[in-house]
Amino acid sequence: MPVDAHAPNPKGLLCNAGAGAAAGVIAATFVCPLDIIKTRFQVHGLPQLASGSAKGSLIVGSLEQIVHKEGLRGVYRGLAPTVLALLPNWAVYFSMYEQLKSLLCTDDECRHLSIRANIIAASGAGAATTIATNPLWVVKTRLQTQGMKTGVVPYRGTLSALRRIFYEEGVRGLYSGLVPALAGISHVAIQFPTYETIKFHLANRDSTAIDKLSARDVAIASSVSKIFASTLTYPHEVVRSRLQEQGHHSEKRYSGVIDCVRKVFQQDGLPGFYRGCATNLLRTTPAAVITFTSFEMIHRFLVSLFPPDPRPHIL
Repeated sequence: MPVDAHAPNPKGLLCNAGAGAAAGVIAATFVCPLDIIKTRFQVHGLPQLASGSAKGSLIVGSLEQIVHKEGLRGVYRGLAPTVLALLPNWAVYFSMYEQLKSLLCTDDECRHLSIRANIIAASGAGAATTIATNPLWVVKTRLQTQGMKTGVVPYRGTLSALRRIFYEEGVRGLYSGLVPALAGISHVAIQFPTYETIKFHLANRDSTAIDKLSARDVAIASSVSKIFASTLTYPHEVVRSRLQEQGHHSEKRYSGVIDCVRKVFQQDGLPGFYRGCATNLLRTTPAAVITFTSFEMIHRFLVSLFPPDPRPHIL
């Protein structure tokens, strides 16, 4: 009876899921304050800081302002839904990505996939995780921006926010911003093939296997690929954040994606689509380094503890 050499390997899937979830949580906790600043820049524009605040530093001044008005808790608003979203997000993403890569292999060794195959694997995994976790990203955005609003009943927490949004706005509210979020699949479709290509060349340079690269080389590959992908695809994040932020009790500034794009361009021109981009790079670049390096190291550790069953050859 023929055996599929590309059938899912349970131990391999668990190692990918565990490493992905752990890496995502570590990165989210580390960069949460910068994530809040980026989201507020995207939705409300640049803040008015007190003269001389933090010697003119916009980011540090914004942090000081949030701590002064909302306390230390303010710089970690939305961390719970971020963690809840990233647990399945990276667990599912890395699991599906590795499985799709395996399915797209043309031979049993498959040392390096083509760029086209990498794009397909990254896009497929991205679509699945985006649809699964969009409601949690909506909650995260609402929690991070509610400190700037007056006269609006705040959400008490992640679960209460999910319930309220569903009750007041229905399923559509939980999936607001889904279209630009799906457009963000272009981000991983650029980032992951770039990441894999850089790793491949670094491994060739050092005459080593890709899964034996040092943490420094993984950090280099992840940072370069993240900067490249983030810069090219950033405008969709601005549109997504603005659509997710407007709720049932807020004035509907945008009727949809096209209306949002048109109004942002009319009001701010092309720079409007890059609000918070510098802060985003300061946040996402170390986050990517932490996520990918943590994933690679944790994955290697888990594989050493639970070696995947050897793949059978096709009979």
